[in-house]
Amino acid sequence: MRLWHFWWRTISTQYNPPESIEHLMVLLTIALFLRWGFEHEWQYLLLSSSLALGAGASIWVREMILPSHRSRLLMLLLVSGLLLYSFFAGVSLVDYL
Repeated sequence: MRLWHFWWRTISTQYNPPESIEHLMVLLTIALFLRWGFEHEWQYLLLSSSLALGAGASIWVREMILPSHRSRLLMLLLVSGLLLYSFFAGVSLVDYL
């Protein structure tokens, strides 16, 4: 039961709304990237890139203001990965111009 309580508190917006929005943004980033992989339309790549940039910036600011219990290395890798994906997706958009 404790495991279910942990997962409910992780996804519940009552306990940590900014983190829930960031999770949603990362999930939408992944979904739009997968959609772009099938259809190769620039709109999906642009939307996933902007969501990754927003999620990365939001996580970075939230961690700077109020550090969480997660390790710093994990947060650094997550934010760096999102920002790098956003940069390289933006570079890939040049092919569509």
